[in-house]
This record gives sequence, structure tokens and C-alpha cells, in this order.
Amino acid sequence: MDADAIRGRTLVEESREAVVVLDDADLVVLASRRARQAIDGIREGEPFPPALLTGERGMSPLVVPYEVNGRRERLVFLSREGDLAAYEELRSGFTAAVSHELRTPLARLLTLLETATLPGEDVAELVEQATGEVAQITELIDEILFLSELESGARVVALGAAPVRPVLEEALDELRERASRAGVELVLDCEPDIELRVRPRMLRVVARNLAENAIRYAGPGATFTLSAGRAPDGSVELVARDDGIGVDEAELSRLFERFYRADRARASRGTGLGLAIVKHVVTQAEGTVEASGARGHGLEIRCAFPAA
Repeated sequence: MDADAIRGRTLVEESREAVVVLDDADLVVLASRRARQAIDGIREGEPFPPALLTGERGMSPLVVPYEVNGRRERLVFLSREGDLAAYEELRSGFTAAVSHELRTPLARLLTLLETATLPGEDVAELVEQATGEVAQITELIDEILFLSELESGARVVALGAAPVRPVLEEALDELRERASRAGVELVLDCEPDIELRVRPRMLRVVARNLAENAIRYAGPGATFTLSAGRAPDGSVELVARDDGIGVDEAELSRLFERFYRADRARASRGTGLGLAIVKHVVTQAEGTVEASGARGHGLEIRCAFPAA
């Protein structure tokens, strides 16, 4: 495959849009990851569902015909009716949520600075607390930008197969001091030969966020275990499990929402974005993620990736 062909395949594969390339017999030559994940019936080498071209399944197709090496092909962009309105609603809600999340630490920072001007106050202690608020604001902004880059496709998640264990070891080692202060034990259980088609940088982000979630919310005395192994079907499962406080079963489906925190975690200094980032990385690597557990019985987050 020459450089132009590789470049074209990569552009389609990594497109944020649902894009499909069809040959003159309406067979799928190539489909973007978004198209394969979001729309049933799209598989490379198989016939393209005719209803998708007629709008019968609620899709709005934009068809661009062209020729390549004497062959007629069509580039099909697919969007759902109402996508633009839904996007605007999501954008508006996200902006409001960001504003709300930033307002709280900014208000605390302002209070600390005002208190520092009063006579008899411990200025050094107040400055230290203010520094902590600035650190939280910085963390929140960094994670918002990172999540935005994931959604825009600016961050490449999938790459060639890479060993998993060294990345997980590094991520947990970096957090052991924090975990010790929180009274949470970190344990790694990973088969040595496991590989994933995920960039080590992105896998490290996933591992850190899963561990940090347990450090913040599992509670003193809890044990967090991060395991990686191969499932019977050849896929790779990354499982984060703790035996801590847990969450109500009704809240499990909301854990991956941006800024969502369970009731017991609302006073935490977390950003509320960690598990949302985990979900974005895993789904962009064509994996799935789900949470299980119950109040008083810990939390388990299971990430399943295609075989490398």
C-alpha cells in the first residue's frame, strides 16, 4: 500500500464523522470507526444497507462520487436527523457545567484571599490553601482540554500493539504515595504477555483515572486491584476493582457522565471527568466499558478491548 493510500485510509478511519466509501456495486470499501460504532449493518467488504442512502433509517446521507484508477466510488457522509440541534444542546449544557464547576473553587479562592487581608490571620496557611485551590482549577482545565481533544480527534488513541504491564506498573507506582495517605492499597494483576492496540500514553491515562477514582472514593482500608488478561474470545479485559464504599446501583449508569459525582463524592476535590475520559479513550480504541457494584460492596469497572 503506497503512502497516499495509507494516508487516505487513516483520514477516513480517524474521522469524527460517520464516513463510508462504496464501490460501484455498493460494497463497503472502507468505513470510519465512528460509522462502524454508531450505525448497525456497516461492515467492510459487505453490501451497504440501501435504507441508509434513502433516509429511511433516520439518516441524512451526503454522497460524493469520484473516480480512482478508473474505478467509480462514492464517499458517503452520514448524519442523523436532528444531530445539529442535539449537538448545540450538548454544547450549551457542557458550557454551563464547566462554568459551574469552575465557580466553586474560584469562590473558595476569593474567600481565602480576602481572609488573608484581615489582621491576625495566618497568612502562610491561607496562601497554602489558596495554592491548593489553584491546583484544582488547573487540573479541571487540563482535563476539560484533554477531553475536548479526545472528542475532536486531536488525540490519537489507537496505534500498534504495545505491552500493557509496564504501563500499568508505572501508573500505579506514581500514585502509591497518594493511595497510602488515603488508606487505599494498590494491587496490580497483569499477565506479562498482554498487548493492546492503544498508545501507552492513553493506556496510562486510563489506568491513572481508574486508580484515582478508587483513591478518592473507595474509603480508608479499601484495596484497589487493576488486572489485565485475555478473555476466552481473544479480547483483552482491563478490570479495575475495589472493595470499598461502592455506589448505589441506580447510579452505576451515570458514572461515565461528565462532572457526575455520586452523593458521597460531591464534597470531593475531584473534577468529575476521570471516568468520562476513561470511556472516551476505551470507545475510541473500539472497546467497551461498564460499571458494576453496589453500596457497601465496592465498585468494578470493566474495559474490554479487541484482540491486538
